[in-house]
Amino acid sequence: MTTAYTSLLGLALPVTGELSGTWGDTVNDQITALLDSAIAGTTTLSTDADVTLTTTTGAANTSRQAVLLCSGARTVLRTITAAQSKIYTVINATTGGFSVKLVGVGPTTGVTIIAGESAVCAWNGSDFIKTSSTIANAAGSNTQVQFNNSGVLGGSANLTWSGTALAVTGTVAVTGALTATLDSTFSSTGALIISKGTTGQRPTPASGMLRFNTTTFEFEGYNGTAWASVGGAALSNDTSTATDVFPLFANATTGTASTLFTGNASLLYKPSTGEFKARVPVASNGIVVNSQTVATSYTIAAGFSAMSAGPITLSGGAVVTLSSGSRWVVQ
Repeated sequence: MTTAYTSLLGLALPVTGELSGTWGDTVNDQITALLDSAIAGTTTLSTDADVTLTTTTGAANTSRQAVLLCSGARTVLRTITAAQSKIYTVINATTGGFSVKLVGVGPTTGVTIIAGESAVCAWNGSDFIKTSSTIANAAGSNTQVQFNNSGVLGGSANLTWSGTALAVTGTVAVTGALTATLDSTFSSTGALIISKGTTGQRPTPASGMLRFNTTTFEFEGYNGTAWASVGGAALSNDTSTATDVFPLFANATTGTASTLFTGNASLLYKPSTGEFKARVPVASNGIVVNSQTVATSYTIAAGFSAMSAGPITLSGGAVVTLSSGSRWVVQ
């Protein structure tokens, strides 16, 4: 009978009466040394390429090592195919900002280890999962984060970061709430996709909320009192303000105006009365038009005079009052 090997680590299984005079070499080389590397050995992967670790018996089994150290530059996400039913500590110490992915023979879905992350990965019977993970922050210290099989924060727990900085160069999907207690910076040349939904799908409001409304096709934020458009001004018809205000000229007549232009003291409007004041009214077509009916009482203030093209009819009990020194000329 010849020496057999274990199915998982490929360790030698000498049979009784075999290896006379060479037993010690077999124990040292095919059992003790291999078991040592399986528990504490490191395989360094520095090539910018996908890697399949061998699962043969004896010393040629490169899937046996306990630690998979990924180093050197990466230009894309790289895949490591390793032996199943094995616990690995995977360290992504690569440069370039790309992840590495550990999969089993088959292949399987596997787990993704982002740049700067170290993760303990175990076989759960059908795929690799992360049992723990450490991500180095900008200050050089580490924070433990628990991920599930897809690299997503497991369960319904929240991810809260209160350290100096959390640098993420890949994609992080969080199924719970993500809370940052310090300022956040997004420095890519791409775009940030924020929450979106219909008006009826608005969440319970809290001051500072920001979302995209798919009913109105507008960005909106909650200002502590109401949802308001962001990046534009909602148009409304003011008929109650009783003081002179500066008229605004919009590039839209309904919905939300993206550009507003303001007047000045030379052009004023009083919403409560409808009075319009201009320093020099100019009728470019040569015609100034007035109604022949005065339906609302009006007082011509002191220091002002008025003129109307007649005939003029006072309707519905309307009264025109002339202040002292004022004139009203009807022609």
